[in-house]
Amino acid sequence: MSSGTPDQGGGRDDRLDRYRERLGDAPPAETASWAPLQPVYTDRDLPGSPDEREERSGLPGEFPFTRGVYTSMYRGRPWTMRQYAGFSTARESNERFRYLLGKGQTGLSVAFDLPTQIGYDSDQSLSRGEVGKVGVPISTVDDFDELMADIPLDQVSVSMTINSTAICLLGFAVATAKRRGIDPAALRGTLQNDMLKEYAARGTFRFPIRPAVRIVADIIRHCSEHMPKWNPISISGYHIREAGATAAQEVAFTLANGRAYVEAALAAGLPVDAFARRLSFFFAAGLDLMEEVAKFRAARRMWAKMLRDDYGAKDEKSQLLRFHTQTMGSQLTAQQPHVNLVRVTVQALAAVLGGTQSLHTNSYDEALALPTEQSAKLALRTQQVLAHETGVTGTADPLGGSFAVEALTDRVEEDAGNILAEIDRRGGAVAAIESGFMQSSIQESAYRQQQELEAGDRVQVGVNEFVETDDAAAAPQLMRIDDSIERERARVLQRWRQARDDARHADALAALGAAAGEASAPLVPLVIDAVEAGATNGEICTVFAERFGEYADSEFY
Repeated sequence: MSSGTPDQGGGRDDRLDRYRERLGDAPPAETASWAPLQPVYTDRDLPGSPDEREERSGLPGEFPFTRGVYTSMYRGRPWTMRQYAGFSTARESNERFRYLLGKGQTGLSVAFDLPTQIGYDSDQSLSRGEVGKVGVPISTVDDFDELMADIPLDQVSVSMTINSTAICLLGFAVATAKRRGIDPAALRGTLQNDMLKEYAARGTFRFPIRPAVRIVADIIRHCSEHMPKWNPISISGYHIREAGATAAQEVAFTLANGRAYVEAALAAGLPVDAFARRLSFFFAAGLDLMEEVAKFRAARRMWAKMLRDDYGAKDEKSQLLRFHTQTMGSQLTAQQPHVNLVRVTVQALAAVLGGTQSLHTNSYDEALALPTEQSAKLALRTQQVLAHETGVTGTADPLGGSFAVEALTDRVEEDAGNILAEIDRRGGAVAAIESGFMQSSIQESAYRQQQELEAGDRVQVGVNEFVETDDAAAAPQLMRIDDSIERERARVLQRWRQARDDARHADALAALGAAAGEASAPLVPLVIDAVEAGATNGEICTVFAERFGEYADSEFY
């Protein structure tokens, strides 16, 4: 049929209807988050006229930023390749950082051990068995200085996955910079500093929820006023998704938490355009490629409209949802671990097609142990292949305009919007966490996913399909942490305490304790003073615990 010949079988809509009739009883399909999928999408699946759809999506770098936060996206340079690392000791972690930077990594992302994350020093009884195991132990400014040895802190962006003790690690970073003659205003990096997701999904909390949010807001205030290149928070959907949330729940809970932080900063007296441009986000990248791309697009659009319409943000940069992404570790398997290389590549591609600003790719052996140097390099090489060999950097939002992706973007926005409305009805994110609403919602989704895996309704290669019985023979060489590290850390801390000025140390902690007892007193400058007076992470957190109390699950539900 030539282009000028009328359609002899009826109009285009009739053809589509007949196509769907021919499918007959073909089984339905859905995304990983149970959103229904059409067998084929056309513009009939998109609401509004072409002009209305164009306005809803915009262009890259234009409100509502559905198609990307920057006009040129990756044409100028690729996303920041920020591999997450930290283990054993500050010295060994520093060696890994410099190794990865030497292999082409463009930013650091620091993993801290559990004692550091919760606010205990390496020699405290509650730290036993955990020192250096899932991250690097940091108790003093000397530890942090050693961690960053030979790394130019005013040139390399440093992201720190730290929440309850974010204020202490910020203090260590500032004190280290000052030791080296670097103006803290020149530091570039990010604190995770997202306490609400800890109560909802992750668990490295120490203090009750409302004092914890106060500390978050104080960090936002300090960085907005004194550290203009530093992102004071990374509002994190990643851990929410890893705990079992759907894509729409990840977006909704993350944006709800973000709204709570905006309101806390406003309540602390900051105008929205004084701090919103430095808020950053952190999302998971899963295997359902189209849904993941749609999720990132929907989140950008929703945040831009929220900041402009609900909070009156006038600065365009305040409306941008800039985000880091990490590939989903929960989707990696201990069985046939080398297949994880394929999974991570697809996850990373979803993040890039969705317009991420920085990316960590998990190593294939992370379902078994901390990554080895070789597996970490291979994970970095995965990003480099995507950036330099696939052509995906040449066009912003390359899947934009796809009927399927546009329809899924609308679907994620609608579903997440409904969840946000329910959170608002319950009194906001803090109240929704205090009542257990967020936690129970995530748990229900996680349970449903596990039921499907066990029933075989959700396929996981090597686990419930395509299983091999000789996996053990192909197990990769794993990294192990020497338990002697814990004893050495205790000796280091003992020498540290003996060498410091006891009077100056006591005065600094007393001043911090007094300020913590005043609802609106700034805390960050006093933490920096305490760090410079020799206070440890554990000692500072003990002061806060004495003033604020400690969180207990039974407190709220």
